Amino acid sequence: MSKRILVSSIIGVVAVGGVTAAGVAIASTEPAKKLTVENASARYVAPTDAKTGSLTFTAQVSDDSGVRSLKVLAWPASSNLSPTEAEMRSVESATCRTTSDDTSRCTYTLKVTKAEAAELAAGTWHISSLATAKDGDTRFTPRTTTFTVTH
Repeated sequence: MSKRILVSSIIGVVAVGGVTAAGVAIASTEPAKKLTVENASARYVAPTDAKTGSLTFTAQVSDDSGVRSLKVLAWPASSNLSPTEAEMRSVESATCRTTSDDTSRCTYTLKVTKAEAAELAAGTWHISSLATAKDGDTRFTPRTTTFTVTH
């Protein structure tokens, strides 16, 4: 084998290696997908004589490591409550169903009787949420969405 062919082959291998290394470097510098709570909505249905009412909250939660949980707290705006992330750790959880490797659709449903509804403050209510990813990251949103309670 001539030295010219050997040198050309080595240069070719180094060039291909450099391009491959650059591609790996570019791929590894993509930012990690942060924990998000999106498309949140809440719906309150007042109870009637014939039917129990309900509060239903849904949200899409995403993180590159996957979703572990979503804690939910509904509270009346008139109460001036200001829940903290620490307080949210001990409230009820939504039920989360995986829709892809990194996204879940989380739903929280609460049944409301006529007696319970009579004690609820009418008007605007807020929902606070605390999402937790499988890698331990958390995202606290003090006012994820709002809904209205009517009597």
